[in-house]
Amino acid sequence: MVKKPTDTVTLSADEGEALIARVHQSNLRAEDAQVVEWVIRMYFWVALTLQEAKLSVKRLRTIFFGRGSKSKTPLGPQPSSSSSEALGKGAEGGEPAPVEAHAASGEAVVDDERAGTVQSEAPCKATGGHRPGTGRLGSDAYVGASRVECRHEELAVGQRCPVCGHGTLYELPAGVEIRIDGHALLSAMHYALQKLRCSACGQIFTAGLPDGVGEEKYSARARAVLAVSRYYLGMPGYRLQGYQAMLGVPMPDATQWDQIEVVGDCAYKVFAYM
Repeated sequence: MVKKPTDTVTLSADEGEALIARVHQSNLRAEDAQVVEWVIRMYFWVALTLQEAKLSVKRLRTIFFGRGSKSKTPLGPQPSSSSSEALGKGAEGGEPAPVEAHAASGEAVVDDERAGTVQSEAPCKATGGHRPGTGRLGSDAYVGASRVECRHEELAVGQRCPVCGHGTLYELPAGVEIRIDGHALLSAMHYALQKLRCSACGQIFTAGLPDGVGEEKYSARARAVLAVSRYYLGMPGYRLQGYQAMLGVPMPDATQWDQIEVVGDCAYKVFAYM
């Protein structure tokens, strides 16, 4: 009978390597030392794999105890002896039936048995659950989301664990949290350019725009959004005008048409070339 240990032993990686070295330097035989080393390394491997949540309990049981024997499927029902005896006799008396009748009746019996077996072995269709294509979306579905890396401010890889004080911290795959926010179809950015003027000559010095800011008021992305909202989403210009006014970024319907025409002029060159 296997005895349960009375206390819990926690070993670090350095302590484990030192213990393995002492085992090989002891009076144990080489075969016994190899077994002890295997047990120690298996302990570290199981602890690390369980900590990283990469090992299930079922797989752990399979590693230590094997897969086990699978139950054999029961055989199908055997034909009774009365039916086999009936095949050798005629329908009315004890005269044997012809060979052709035996073959025909035998094929019919086999076909009936096969049909019954196929019907009995057909698995029942599972009910319930989610249909394909439904359910919650994973983080991989948000390919257009902006990615921001959040790091610990006080902890780093290689530091001592602040809870137990024995182990060292190592990096795991990053956790994922999705946050969905709302924005207007068109957004505006207000740049306040600082101006300085000389008190003697009156020269005015104006600060420049940040890098990446174009010279035009309407960017190509804003014009593309207007074209898509009109000809793909089917949104009327007056409705978009009221929506943008409600959000504080006015966009008159006449201005929408002017900017959409710029997009159309760019596409017309491709159409004329083709």
